[in-house]
Amino acid sequence: MAPSNASANESANTTGAKTKDKAPAREWTPAMESDLQRILSVGEECISAAELKNLILSKGRGRDGDGDGPDIRLYDGFEPSGRMHIAQGVYKSINVNKCTAEGTNATFCFWVADWFALMNDKMGGDLDKIIVVGQYLIEVWKAAGMDLSHVEFRWASDEITGQAHVYWPLVLDVARRFNVTRIKKCCQIMGRLEGSLTAAQVLHCIS
Repeated sequence: MAPSNASANESANTTGAKTKDKAPAREWTPAMESDLQRILSVGEECISAAELKNLILSKGRGRDGDGDGPDIRLYDGFEPSGRMHIAQGVYKSINVNKCTAEGTNATFCFWVADWFALMNDKMGGDLDKIIVVGQYLIEVWKAAGMDLSHVEFRWASDEITGQAHVYWPLVLDVARRFNVTRIKKCCQIMGRLEGSLTAAQVLHCIS
């Protein structure tokens, strides 16, 4: 039986809407290639350059403000623990500026791990001093030429407190699934030895 005119029109309208909603494939441009090579230059190794290329294609240059999702997000973190050395100050600024160069549509997010520095006994376990050092490091990066227009600094204590209902259930789930011996294997990231860990440092490994 032939479809009614109403059904035929409805089918045509549905097909048309799907065609209209589908975004055209983006063309890879020389500017995107420049972004790719510049970001690749900050590291010794890239696990998948093809994935990075796809990320630039889907969220990078030309996507700013088009309502098609967030920008490219890059992450790093540090425990405030004392004076900044040259590599951490100058080279970090250079590399961040490479990743977030104008038009790249990328944002660099730094996690300021203040509570983790406290658990790791940095600055003698004095949280007030840890916060001051964290602020000092940010000021050094400013002075070293880091372009902060595409940079965010997020303090771990604020984010954990604000998302406690999400964060702590995950921490408890990790703690439930692994024994202490396994957790202590992670202590090298803190520069500690397994036999000398405090309870706070074990929590650091879990968190």
